[in-house]
Amino acid sequence: MKNYKIQKITGVFLIGFLLFSCVADDDFDLPESLGEQENIPPKNKIIQIADVINDFAQNEEERFSYADSDKFMEGYVISSDESGNFYQELIVQDKPENPTAGIKISIAVNSLYTHYQIGQKIYVALHGFSVGRENGVISLGVSNGEFMEAAPAQFEEKIIRDSITANIIPLPIEINEIAEEYKNLLVEINEVQFPENLISDELSFAGESFDEFDGERTVESCLVDNTFTMSTSTFADFKSLNLPDGSGKIRGILSRNFEDTFYVLRVNTVADIAFDKERCEPIGFNCGLSEEEGSINLFSEDFESFDDNDEVSGNGWTNFVETGTSSWEVFIDNTNAPSMGKGAIVDPSGSDESSIAWLISPEIDFSNQENETLSFKTSNSFADQSNLKVLISFDWDGVEENILLANWKSITAATIVNDDADFRSIINSGIIDLSCVEASAYIAFKYIGSGDEEFDGAYELDDIKISH
Repeated sequence: MKNYKIQKITGVFLIGFLLFSCVADDDFDLPESLGEQENIPPKNKIIQIADVINDFAQNEEERFSYADSDKFMEGYVISSDESGNFYQELIVQDKPENPTAGIKISIAVNSLYTHYQIGQKIYVALHGFSVGRENGVISLGVSNGEFMEAAPAQFEEKIIRDSITANIIPLPIEINEIAEEYKNLLVEINEVQFPENLISDELSFAGESFDEFDGERTVESCLVDNTFTMSTSTFADFKSLNLPDGSGKIRGILSRNFEDTFYVLRVNTVADIAFDKERCEPIGFNCGLSEEEGSINLFSEDFESFDDNDEVSGNGWTNFVETGTSSWEVFIDNTNAPSMGKGAIVDPSGSDESSIAWLISPEIDFSNQENETLSFKTSNSFADQSNLKVLISFDWDGVEENILLANWKSITAATIVNDDADFRSIINSGIIDLSCVEASAYIAFKYIGSGDEEFDGAYELDDIKISH
């Protein structure tokens, strides 16, 4: 048997008081009123959150400033900083149920929950605020040169409370539906669990030595081969609680990580995790992440030995086109900064209505050593709903005709560049732990096009390393 080690996982958080199969109510309890109704603005001065977002979207600058506005934005509070998982911010959405738009209000005030409970209807005087993108989400704050920052504390005077405190109904979404349109909304995702290796290692939400600002923990689906990441602040009062066993549902606010490289779910309280069912058999594959990379190579590829524009072949690779005509080819990126240099690319733009291309490693024997890891880099060029997955198979026989007959599982701990990431972004996969693999296996990179014949999107791959 191999020795297992504590792993940091790209992933997710939350759960219920001291025993970790907490069951949250289907809806939030109606909060108590926090005071008398304040000076409600006239109806002709009130605009919606979507209007504010459109002001930013239609502006050519990095942010839009409400220097002379007499308008008020209305919304319902869906965040609480009582447990410490949100800091100097209010997240509001446009409706208590079936919302369509949400926004973050960054303001340098602590203990906001004492004035604005979940469900509180508020109006924000926009004069003096700016709207822009902060850490990947649309936010109200103030402009400071090239950056958005929290509005000063006196801006709290611009927030008016209505007497209405609504019952917020989380928006149910599927794990495969996580996308831009749901950011800054309170959502609920069912039939999920934390991976077994996180439970067996007794990891906490955000209390480990490697958790600097946020603890990121993977949550996997019981229904599809997919995961998402739960993010918990290292200042949250539940950070040191162990992740719960079992499966069930999680409600939280969809956001982005600090570097704006992937989506995260942030909960208001540990009670927002309701794992009241037995664990399910995961569809994906996950050993987690490792704290350090191995020093001895089992397999590596930087594509430097290949000629530019040639198909990737040799060094044990299988380059398989499932549909369409585009395969993995070698390219040189010498125009962007930073640059990937020479790497592999699938770019079916203008060629095929449907493109699926595989790049499969040689067979790797994981039974003769311990603490194996995998790492690689990815980038894209306006991926436009195309997708890239990293997969593992233990039963493929190495014969190309049998690729689609084999069982392939997504390596869910890997970070892959997002469809909506800037084309200049080069994303590290993280140090993917493969120490729980005890047999021979193949690693595959599978490109799945969007189906847009005119522009199917491109994915780039480089610096693949399997080591121990």
